[in-house]
Amino acid sequence: MNQYSLADAMTDKGNFTVSKLSDSNMGFGVLGVFLGLLLEVSTHGPHGVPRTSWKQQDLDLMEFSEPGIFNYSTLLLSEERDALYVGAREAIFELSKKNVTIRNNKVQWTVADDSMTMCTLKGKSKERDCLNYIRVLQVVDDQRLYVCGTHAFQPQCDYLNLADFSFEGRPEDGRGKCSFDPSQSFTTVMVDGELYSGTAYNFLGSEPIISRYSPSHSLLRTEYSTSWLNEPSFVFADVIREGKNRADGEDDKIYYFFTEVSVEYEFFGKLLIPRVARVCKGDLGGQRTLQKKWTSFLKAKLVCSMPELNFVFNVVHDVFILKGEKIRDTVFYGVFTSQWGNVGLSAVCAYNMTAVEEVFAKGKYMQKATVEQSHTKWVRYNGMMPSPRPGACINSLMRQQNITSSLHLPDKTLQFVKDHPLLEDPVQPIGNRPRLITKDVNYTQIVVERVQALDKNIYDVIFTGTDKGVLHKSVVFEEEVHIVEEIQLLKNSEPIKNLLLSSETQSLYAGSDSGVVQSPTAFCSKYSSCDDCILSRDPYCAWDPNTAACVNIIIAPRQQHRRLIQSLDGDANKCPSVPAVSQKDYQHVTVKPGSSAELPCLVNSNLAQLIWKSNGSVLTEASRFHFIAENGLLIYSVAPEDQGYYECWSVEWAAAAGKNFSRLMAGYILTLDLPPRPPHQASPVVTTIGSQETSSTDAAEGNVKTDRAPLTSASFTATVLLTSPPQTDSSLTPPPSSTLKFQPKQQVPLNSVISHPDSQDPAAEYLQHSNSMALLFLFLLFFLLFLAAVVYNCYMQYLPASCLRLRAALLGSHKSPHQPEYSACEAGLMEPAAATKINMTEQPTQNGSQTTQNLRALRDTGYETEPECGNGQVPSQEKPFDVDCDSQSIQFADAD
Repeated sequence: MNQYSLADAMTDKGNFTVSKLSDSNMGFGVLGVFLGLLLEVSTHGPHGVPRTSWKQQDLDLMEFSEPGIFNYSTLLLSEERDALYVGAREAIFELSKKNVTIRNNKVQWTVADDSMTMCTLKGKSKERDCLNYIRVLQVVDDQRLYVCGTHAFQPQCDYLNLADFSFEGRPEDGRGKCSFDPSQSFTTVMVDGELYSGTAYNFLGSEPIISRYSPSHSLLRTEYSTSWLNEPSFVFADVIREGKNRADGEDDKIYYFFTEVSVEYEFFGKLLIPRVARVCKGDLGGQRTLQKKWTSFLKAKLVCSMPELNFVFNVVHDVFILKGEKIRDTVFYGVFTSQWGNVGLSAVCAYNMTAVEEVFAKGKYMQKATVEQSHTKWVRYNGMMPSPRPGACINSLMRQQNITSSLHLPDKTLQFVKDHPLLEDPVQPIGNRPRLITKDVNYTQIVVERVQALDKNIYDVIFTGTDKGVLHKSVVFEEEVHIVEEIQLLKNSEPIKNLLLSSETQSLYAGSDSGVVQSPTAFCSKYSSCDDCILSRDPYCAWDPNTAACVNIIIAPRQQHRRLIQSLDGDANKCPSVPAVSQKDYQHVTVKPGSSAELPCLVNSNLAQLIWKSNGSVLTEASRFHFIAENGLLIYSVAPEDQGYYECWSVEWAAAAGKNFSRLMAGYILTLDLPPRPPHQASPVVTTIGSQETSSTDAAEGNVKTDRAPLTSASFTATVLLTSPPQTDSSLTPPPSSTLKFQPKQQVPLNSVISHPDSQDPAAEYLQHSNSMALLFLFLLFFLLFLAAVVYNCYMQYLPASCLRLRAALLGSHKSPHQPEYSACEAGLMEPAAATKINMTEQPTQNGSQTTQNLRALRDTGYETEPECGNGQVPSQEKPFDVDCDSQSIQFADAD
């Protein structure tokens, strides 16, 4: 039996050979394959990096919140009234669209005591669940809003008059319009005074429905069946207008986007599938079959995957429909993640509306499997399809057949729709791959705007909100998607629960649990140079050479556009040339010897690489006492050779332009703050480089001078001799005799270390002399300790024969160092002897063989396991491991 990965189970279209994983071994095998896939994706998967990161304290953002009120998650933008309506917990606000800090109106909607009591009796929290969370804000007409709230797990709806911002006081049952649970996902859209919603219909949330509430028509809803909806999580709904000039005369359609548990596949756990469902606006239900039920409900799978890794993003979090003048120009974007969140990847996929309509108009249907096909749950339907096509909206061809509404559809068509709501063909994304993939980011919301740049091309700009309160702004190009910037919208690391875009005010509105934040769509003025403005590749921004500022082309007057500079491929060479910064203009930094120096260098681009140069030489992490951080350079224990010029360069690769762009970000002149040297302490210093020798006196009283020209040779050794001066100069007082050798860095200013060796400060000379004396003292100390250790080990007979002979000579031992046993010990040729007790006080005889035998007996440790076979016989032993230590004195360290 073959093992299948998740991607195989989700992309196999034809034979559906995914077997049931009832066997535990099979389940663990599939799990292992999937975990391996996760590791590969998380390690090698592509990811985008924002070029610029903005912190909230660096931006001028507008925020709104009121004490004691939370969950500002429902937003409604009214362009006509210049207002932003915010639904929070037990309160509704009307804010100014141009400035959300201005509150125009507010109304409270609290829960009565009896409703609160019933909610608590059902086991819900009084402080959290049994309150009224405003979840629905929809425009009914110019004067009213339709408002729904959870109302202590008893959803209610009412009309809000905008004239005096008060409720009409005619509450309606909110079941099927609003969720019971404030944490439960749902979606609504108001179309021509009719409310279309996707939510749960009961208290437990176990009966999901897609419904329509209309003042002129009866309630229309989905069939309560897992083949229609199986534990869905609704995220978005909107209407697509077909237009009056459409040739086939089809009706407008409402599209729903959600994630549900798979009904066609069986996995070791609940496998989630992203879906798009469609109903027709003019649907009235069936006459006999599907009464008060949708006759046009069909659903299809959304595919968002990485083909190179065969990995599928199977959870959709939000969708934005970017509507064009025609259907073929309409594109909808969705943000996806994997249901296994430890992957840490988010994807943005884009779909053409024509591809979606193609699937619903011509796609194959699926049906439940028979007993013979029990290894799969659903298979493709290959039988005859009834006419007209099941699930199709009423069009001109049907009207010619006298089918003017869904009430006239034949029962065969309606029964087929009831049994086959699922389409086999999936909706593929544009390019068959995600537009954008990011790593370690979870997208929650998305909005998209089309911007016409100065090159007359139109670009899609994507704004995505994350679960950490951060907004990403990306631009869609032909071959790539470039993340322009990331903006920290929320102070707290909390999810962005709603995101709206106003093209009129060029503002974004983000709703969260803690409040509402308004942000501009572009931060062009934050780019201080033309290079930064061009390298950002932001279609909103262009450089104005007259004012030397980066401006927003949407806000700038049209007559100003002719002089603006913009290059969306990031070619900064189009910027006007600027004069080079002179080294005289570098910032002077003076520090005391031995202290630390911090040289800041801030770069806005995350794609740029910082390169530090010291007197023309590139610094690395291995450079002496240098720490290169993200925001600057830190030099520990500044020494005279650290003086000179420091430059911070930013090098950024523009992939679209195929060029590298280098910019000088900061320049410093580092000098030491040395105290003046007394005249009587002046001493010559001779510096030798190769074959050149220089000697001079200090004429500047201890001031260290730096030369702008760095050394051309990177490998040299400078020896500073603090010794007696030559005899030809008898006027100088010789300092104490000492020698200090040091290896300078690759490039050191000539004047600071070499050209003026006699200009060193007395404090520096004393420091060098003190260091030499300290090193000499430490060397002598360790040498004496070493000699003491050798003497002690020699005295204790722990060292080889040479030391033993020396010890015998010094201590006057009665043993002669020339006796054979010393030679045998030194040569290491002693063989183990039989464990025979020997009188250790016996003097050695003239017989050499007898002496050797005694020494072998001395070296016997009692652990010899092999017999002595020198004469071919095994000696007899009574007690091989017993040694009479009382009668035998131990004379050597290696004898027991």
